[in-house]
Amino acid sequence: MFMDENFLLMGKTAQTLYHEVAKPLPIIDYHCHLSPAEIANNRRFSSITQAWLGGDHYKWRLMRIAGVDEALITGNGDDFEKFLAFAKTIEKAIGNPVYHWTHLEMQRYFGIFEPLTAKNAKDLYDRMNQQIAEPSFSARGLIERSNVEVICTTDDPVDTLEYHRAVAADPIPNCTVRPTFRPDRAVLIDKSDFSDYVTLLSKAANVKIETFSDFLAALESRVDFFHENGCRLSDHDFGTLPSVIGTEHGAAAAFEKKQNGGTLSAEEADGFKSYVMLFLAGLFAKRNWVMQLHCGAQRNNSTKMFNAIGKDTGFDTMSDYEVALRVSRLLDAMEQSVGLPKTILYSLNPKDNYPMIALCGCFTAPGVAAKTQYGSAWWFIDHKEGMEKQMMDTANLNLLSTFVGMLTDSRSFLSYPRHEYFRRILCNLVGRLVDNGEFPADRELLSSIVAGVSYENAKAFFQF
Repeated sequence: MFMDENFLLMGKTAQTLYHEVAKPLPIIDYHCHLSPAEIANNRRFSSITQAWLGGDHYKWRLMRIAGVDEALITGNGDDFEKFLAFAKTIEKAIGNPVYHWTHLEMQRYFGIFEPLTAKNAKDLYDRMNQQIAEPSFSARGLIERSNVEVICTTDDPVDTLEYHRAVAADPIPNCTVRPTFRPDRAVLIDKSDFSDYVTLLSKAANVKIETFSDFLAALESRVDFFHENGCRLSDHDFGTLPSVIGTEHGAAAAFEKKQNGGTLSAEEADGFKSYVMLFLAGLFAKRNWVMQLHCGAQRNNSTKMFNAIGKDTGFDTMSDYEVALRVSRLLDAMEQSVGLPKTILYSLNPKDNYPMIALCGCFTAPGVAAKTQYGSAWWFIDHKEGMEKQMMDTANLNLLSTFVGMLTDSRSFLSYPRHEYFRRILCNLVGRLVDNGEFPADRELLSSIVAGVSYENAKAFFQF
């Protein structure tokens, strides 16, 4: 049957592990892009179009590929016409993960088990809109319904975190919302708005920034502020990793040159980036934070569309350069100089799986399971084959049983069935190995592995 209760579960072992072990576990969403303001203000949605298509670049990208006009994607088109355009796109999206996510969302939140098509779009639109008006479809209501225990948003160091404090003062039952320290703008000195950002950082930290030492002091002040407000993770997006490991002297010279209007060479900029990352890694290690390094995104490929509707709207892709040596040099420099924090590496290009996973095994620590590990299949590769490949590559080279599992990486409050999708794929993979005679049918041991990857490992790794 179409996406029934045993969807993706191809054997009895997989079915038992999913329904009895993985399914009931809470969700730890340790990396997402949900809006803290929308959580604090308990946002309500006026229509399914707003809740489903607003901000979801996965859906937008498919619609554009199908030839849908931008007015019906990010423009001011009618809500139903946008929904219909999506229905016409998704009904033929055979094999695409968005097809599965869409129907899991319909099933879990709306109790609709029929496939979405152009023919039934109006009926389903009306039925879903009728439910959207209910309190359980508010931002907080959806979080509660989804059994989410921890949410880690993505936040700039200059953020006031006022909405995180508001949520902490009026908490969601059984759920903690934490900030994540995302200092990209403080690291990427070659960007045109770097000096403007230094001004923002100075104001946020209440530190007059005249020298590089002042700049570092301001960053440390913000790390302390985030820590006081529950932050335990950082996140860093490297389209291209630094090619050199910089020195304090070189980074200070680059900072002064940039602030005085000079143009940096690529080597000067990379030296600054790597030195600031070393400094930050030392701060994270002392506070027992987890550092996430995202590599391999090639952003804003269409200048025309970037100028029209801005960044993060579906015009990014994966880059194709060699990352292993650069990651190795950076982690090694951190380990030698300031102490390597617990680290999760991600690459948007699946060709990097083997070198990155193998590298993780070089940076370990007694008493810490998978201190450095390869993160969940990310963005363009968080589909069934991508998840299976990431997990089997991890199993082949490291220990799948220590993996911290799935994240949403999403801006949508309806995206939590992606954790169900992941858990079904995990249980099917484990069940297949058992049914093939490649691993013993030890129920207690299998349950501990599945529960670990689904929930327990993340809880222990992040110390939530």
